Amino acid sequence: MLFDNEKLDKSVPIPLYFQLKELILNEIKQENYKDGDMIPTENEISEKFQISRTTVRQAITELVQEGWLYRVKSKGTFTTHPKIPQDFLKKLESFRDQIERLGMKPSTQLIELRREKADKETANALDIAEGEEVIYLFRKRLANEEPIVTIQTYLPLDKCSFIMEHDLEKEALYEVLAQREGTKIHKVKRKIEAVEAEEGDVRLLGMEQGKPVQYFTSIGYTYGDVPLEYSKARYRGDRSFFEITILTE
Repeated sequence: MLFDNEKLDKSVPIPLYFQLKELILNEIKQENYKDGDMIPTENEISEKFQISRTTVRQAITELVQEGWLYRVKSKGTFTTHPKIPQDFLKKLESFRDQIERLGMKPSTQLIELRREKADKETANALDIAEGEEVIYLFRKRLANEEPIVTIQTYLPLDKCSFIMEHDLEKEALYEVLAQREGTKIHKVKRKIEAVEAEEGDVRLLGMEQGKPVQYFTSIGYTYGDVPLEYSKARYRGDRSFFEITILTE
């Protein structure tokens, strides 16, 4: 059973529901309970610690609200992990900076970096001739060693060949591009749609086939509205949500 050797300290001024909440949270963070595992019932926890069901329900309700647990009617309460808020829809910020701001450890795995000829889709996005040479950059981004997104990026070779000399597992692409005159990204246009996880998502993101993926296509522009970067990103729908702020006039 959950935290067999744990006890609540009724002699201290810390509320019992909060102590219980921390015990459950610790079990989840230590991965004693995996995503989708069912925790004991309110009755079982109440009997284990000799506390009221109201106290148990308060602890569980807060964990549900915070995204660590979810309830299924007539089945029980199950563990999960909170989704990571992604706000790159409303500002230009590197994945690294965003994840660090959320108190998590970001990392990048470089899957592929090569030269290739632009297909029609890439050529249209970058406003270049089909068959013109581009840089193909394929990365996987992680938060606390958990895969969150894969990104395929295309850049015109004649303007961006210098990035192949950089360590793109440790350096942010936009920061590298900003080091040269004429290649700093000034604005980005993005399109989002919902798609199903494919074989590549299963292999690289640890998802189940058919689960939801947030699929983004982005075009980054330099000053003068010159397209320089075309990216296709696939975010795990179970680990990310996107927030948009709308201002009234």
